[in-house]
Amino acid sequence: MAKHLTTKDIQAIVTLIDSWKDKLTWEALCDESAPLVGNRPTRQTLRAHEQINSAFEHQKERLNSGAAVRKRAPSLNIAAERIRRLETENSRLVMENQRLLERFMRWQYNAYKFGVSQEKLDAPLPFVDRDSAEGKS
Repeated sequence: MAKHLTTKDIQAIVTLIDSWKDKLTWEALCDESAPLVGNRPTRQTLRAHEQINSAFEHQKERLNSGAAVRKRAPSLNIAAERIRRLETENSRLVMENQRLLERFMRWQYNAYKFGVSQEKLDAPLPFVDRDSAEGKS
């Protein structure tokens, strides 16, 4: 049975995708992510997670856009790689933020449509007493 990916596993795979340089395929990603998560995940497992799928599609577009990597002095390779990874991560996060803003606007409209007041939406979460019955015998 396939292993379920944890939040930590998903973040590690997204970071791997953000730093990808060569041709990006699902099979290559599965192979490269095996050491990160402990076993080789399937393409379907990776694709089922929106964050991974989104990062994959975004990086694939960037790689296919023809943005050629210039030759750099050896002393600048580490800094250039970090900058490239951070730029990729930044553009992916901007895209994710845009999707979340669109979702918020949809929720805002639906709340208005169904008569949910702002006071109800802003109500605090209920307090959870985690020490109540769990720790007492």
